[in-house]
Amino acid sequence: MTEHKQTLGMLALLVSSPPDKRTVFGRAQIQLISDVEERGVHVLASESLSDATSILRTDPAIQCLLLSWEMDDSEGHEQCIKLLTSLRERNTRVPVFLISDRSTASSIPLVVMQNADDFIWLPEDTSRFLSGRILSAIERYRQAALPPMFGALVKFSGSCEYSWHTPGHAGGTAFLKSTAGRAFYEFFGENLLRSDLSISVGELGSLLDHSGPIGQGERYAAKVFGAHRTYYVTNGSSTSNRVILMASVTRNQVALCDRNCHKSAEHAMTLSGALPTYLVPTRNRFGIIGPILPQTLSAASVKKAIAENPLIKGDIDPTPVHAIITNSTYDGLTYNVTRVEELLGQSVDRLHFDEAWYGYARFNPLYRDRHAMHGSPNDHDESRPTVFATQSTHKLLAALSQASMIHVRNGRNPIEHARFNESFMMHASTSPNYAIMASCDVSSAMMEAPSGQILTTESIEEAISFRQVISRMHDELASKDDWFFTCWQPPTVQVGGTAVPFHEVDPVLLKTEPDCWVLHPNEVWHGFGDIEDGYCMLDPIKVSVLSPGMGDDGKLLESGIPACVLSAYLEHQGIVVEKTTDFTLLFLFSIGITKGKWGTLVNSLLDFKRDYDHNLELELCLPELLVANQSRYAGMGLKDLADEIFAAMKQHKTTASMAQAFGTLPKAVFSPVQAYEKLVRNDIERVTLEEAAGRIAATGIVPYPPGIPLLMPGENAGPADGPLLAYLKALEAFDKSFPGFTHDTHGIEAEGGVYRMLVLK
Repeated sequence: MTEHKQTLGMLALLVSSPPDKRTVFGRAQIQLISDVEERGVHVLASESLSDATSILRTDPAIQCLLLSWEMDDSEGHEQCIKLLTSLRERNTRVPVFLISDRSTASSIPLVVMQNADDFIWLPEDTSRFLSGRILSAIERYRQAALPPMFGALVKFSGSCEYSWHTPGHAGGTAFLKSTAGRAFYEFFGENLLRSDLSISVGELGSLLDHSGPIGQGERYAAKVFGAHRTYYVTNGSSTSNRVILMASVTRNQVALCDRNCHKSAEHAMTLSGALPTYLVPTRNRFGIIGPILPQTLSAASVKKAIAENPLIKGDIDPTPVHAIITNSTYDGLTYNVTRVEELLGQSVDRLHFDEAWYGYARFNPLYRDRHAMHGSPNDHDESRPTVFATQSTHKLLAALSQASMIHVRNGRNPIEHARFNESFMMHASTSPNYAIMASCDVSSAMMEAPSGQILTTESIEEAISFRQVISRMHDELASKDDWFFTCWQPPTVQVGGTAVPFHEVDPVLLKTEPDCWVLHPNEVWHGFGDIEDGYCMLDPIKVSVLSPGMGDDGKLLESGIPACVLSAYLEHQGIVVEKTTDFTLLFLFSIGITKGKWGTLVNSLLDFKRDYDHNLELELCLPELLVANQSRYAGMGLKDLADEIFAAMKQHKTTASMAQAFGTLPKAVFSPVQAYEKLVRNDIERVTLEEAAGRIAATGIVPYPPGIPLLMPGENAGPADGPLLAYLKALEAFDKSFPGFTHDTHGIEAEGGVYRMLVLK
């Protein structure tokens, strides 16, 4: 237990006027603080209520509040009450001790009594006794603050038992026997290595049978995330998607699949032998993937899509048994899930939402009804579809890489745990990483009310602040016939019937009113046409910065700045962009974003504008690019580079070609599993794009970004001048011209600038 205390540290905040050594009360307070610190609790003193409020808002390490009711009258008791109520809005559990003189007890307001946990009447009790009560309260709080699995792991790793099981490094000891090993040990630290354990540790339970503290952690997460059941997954949402699909659909059964799907959905259908029928989403002029429109999800449209699917023929049952939808999209478009359930629920009993980038949605009212586990699980019964959600806990919540969760709500035609767990065990490792599981546990604890709403609100506030700053700068410069970047968002918001410029809208309205972010029909900014009002909403924390060059009519302007040039510039400045397309750069405002972080981004955007306007030499602003490609870019400035790439984009029509290609649903000749079986038998050949005309893809062709399949295994590439191969040829031509800006397309091998792909013989 001692090691546990040393690891986590104990910190109390004392809010009090300086104690007066001349008084009994002052001497007793000094002695109390001394005794508390002797017990291993560090006491941080604050003599100002406003300062204390700031500390409590910014330092979650505070594990106890010692608040003197005898604060200086200049601040008064009203400020004490505000401090307590502010604290309880953020943390309902941290112990609060009110320090007071017995003579004032009768005058303490009820609201203070309700928000305090204990009272210290100085100098009536001994300081030794009172310090013991403070220590006990802190220990109870610490035990309650740790979620089940992580708490058990901390306790076990501190027990210092000899290990006779795997892993072979035995709590890190093996690393100490070599120079490289010791460097590894010192880099990662003892606690991580001591908590890297074997499934043989019975007291921690098992991920495979969901027992012990691990099972308790999953049940705790289900409660927090609003599910009937939750499963921890230690190898990413790619595996989570495969687990669900493998449990739900099998060979020659029909699965409805969002064409805007992650490649793990393709892999799952390959493994299961399912027959995909694709639901095609919309795209706008920037190439941003929009929602699948409601009319596409209707029972009549689904039935028609299945009837037209060449894979579904003969005695195959055309009834779909599973549907997978991406929510939210990479660019932050979220569905009204109640509407999706209403539509797709007419055709299929099991709905599966890939929410890899959206695990925070349940915890903020801005997203109400726009996530899979919406509302209360108690209201979800057999009248509604069974719903699955996969969430990459590591992406926009606080967890280690590969941490993922599967959430389940039972409805019609449910998959009971025992059957589901067979699929789970098929994909799970028998040696799961305990630190990853513990990070899932801690993410759940961080999202438990009220902290989940507080943390998500802070992310939304930071994103809104950034968006409004960029919007204001854009408008100010535009008024001077100058250019700047802008964000993909409504340019105005309706406030009391008046269209108010985005940067002038009250931030409180933007962070609380979903209608500010809803895609209304036929608005130019989103470009998805006559979309059903309220059906789709833009998530404010997924910020797409737009570079100049694309007109509202979908045609390129006379001049423009390719986003890849800005992305390269920012990377040189130490800013890594999440996603770059022709004219968009995506930034994710996760709970780890601060004003300093996005303020640096704003400054870097201004720096780019300055250097672009002055055509700064590449050797000064993109030196790595110039060194690697001296002969290609010698003597060029930043504007020269942007102009040349923009001209090539115009010539090759890359943006328009992308929209046409992804708006085309290729003809499926073989199912994914049939194509894969031919791949394994080596019934394939590698061909150029010209030679690929009319051939059948052996593997998925997936351009990054955004990582959405252009061709699925078993689909025909179409004619040489068709939209699919035309887009790939446009990328090929661009890559030959601009080394350092080549595209990453999975399934394509570039040899000497020539694209090649695998096709079936």
